[in-house]
Amino acid sequence: MTEHLSQTRAERVWLDQSQCDIGAFRALVERSTDLADYPFAAGVEKNVLIYEGSAVRAAAANPVTRRQILAEWVEAMTDGPGVVVFKGAYEDTGPIDVATGLFNALIAEQHARGTGGGDHFAKPGANDRIWNALEKLCLADPEAFAAYYGNEIVALISEAWLGPAYQVTSQVNCVNPGGAAQSAHRDYHLGFQSAEAIARYPVHVHRISPVLTLQGAVAHCDMPLESGPTLYLPYSQAYLHGYLATGLQEFKDYFAAHHVQLPLKKGDAAFFNPALFHAAGNNRSADIRRMANLLQVSSAYGRAMESVDRTKMSAALYPAVQRLLAAGTISAREAENAIAASAEGYSFPTNLDRDPPIGGLAPETQQALFHRALEAGWSSAAFAEALAVQAEKKLT
Repeated sequence: MTEHLSQTRAERVWLDQSQCDIGAFRALVERSTDLADYPFAAGVEKNVLIYEGSAVRAAAANPVTRRQILAEWVEAMTDGPGVVVFKGAYEDTGPIDVATGLFNALIAEQHARGTGGGDHFAKPGANDRIWNALEKLCLADPEAFAAYYGNEIVALISEAWLGPAYQVTSQVNCVNPGGAAQSAHRDYHLGFQSAEAIARYPVHVHRISPVLTLQGAVAHCDMPLESGPTLYLPYSQAYLHGYLATGLQEFKDYFAAHHVQLPLKKGDAAFFNPALFHAAGNNRSADIRRMANLLQVSSAYGRAMESVDRTKMSAALYPAVQRLLAAGTISAREAENAIAASAEGYSFPTNLDRDPPIGGLAPETQQALFHRALEAGWSSAAFAEALAVQAEKKLT
C-alpha cells in the first residue's frame, strides 16, 4: 500500500512525455467559445474572442467596469480560449508608423553589419529580428516611445494578467515574403527548454509558468491570411502536460490540422496565455513584409527573458514625458503607461544594507522615483543623478 501511494504521488508530481494523451488533449481543445460568457467582447471568430478598442477604452474609464473587464480577460486566458484580439488597439496608428520607420532603419543597419536575425522556433534567415526593441526604440526616440507605450490597452491587459509592476520587453519580428512558419510551441519560461529539462520541474511549476508572462503582438502593417499571421490552437493552454507535448509528432500533427488564424489590421493587437499552442504562419504573399512588435510582458515576481537597461531608458524618457505633458500631447494616464513600460516597478532585488525599506515594507521603486520627480518638476540632470544614486544602492 505504501509503495503504491509513493508511486502514484511521484507520477502526479513529476510529469513525463509518456503521460501525454492526445485523446485528453482533444477533449480540452474541441470546445466552442460562447459569446454570452464574455459580455465585453464584440464577437467570436474561429473560437477567438474579439474586442473593439473603442469599447474597451470606454469600459476602462469607469472603475467598476474596468475591474470587470480585466477579470473577464483573466478568465478568457485561463479557462477560456486563451487568446484575445483587440481591433483598433491603437486608435491613432501614427505612433506605429514612427516606430516602424525606426525599426526598418535598425533592420537595415543589422543587414549592413551582418548582425541580428535568428529565431527561437524558425530557421535563421526566414525573418528579420530586432532583439530588445523596447530599449532601442526608447533611446532612439523617447517621444515616439512615450506615444507608443502610452497605449491604454497594452497597459490594461498587462495589468489584468500580471498585476502591477509588470516588466515589458519587446522583440520585433518581420517575416519576409516566403518566410516559413514556425513550429508549434509554448513560450517562456518552460517552453524554451528541452523535454528532458522540463520533466525535471515539479507539476506546480508547470502550472505557475504560464502566469509569469504575457505574450502579445502589435500589428505594424495589415496582415491578411496570406501574409501568415499567428496560428493559434484555442484552449490548448489548459493541457497540463502541454510543455512536454509540443515536441511529440501526434500533437504537432493535430496543431497543423486544427489551428486557427485571424487576419489583423495595422494597429490591432493580440494577446495570449504563453501556454497556448501557437506559431508564426508562413508568409505566402509576394510583397508583404509582415512586421509585428512581439511583446513579452513579465511578472514582477519572475525573470524577464531579456536584459534591459531601465535606468538608461528612464533617463532618456524623462525629459520627453515632461515636454509631452506640458504640451498636452499625452495625458497623465498615457504618461503613466509609458513609465510602466520602461521604469522598474518592483523594489527587489536590492542591497538592503544600502537600500533599506525605511518608512515602509520596501525601498522606493524606479517608477515611484520617476513620478516623484515629475510631480516636483525636477530637471533632467537632477533626475538622472537620482537614478544613478538609486541604482548604485542596489549593488553589492
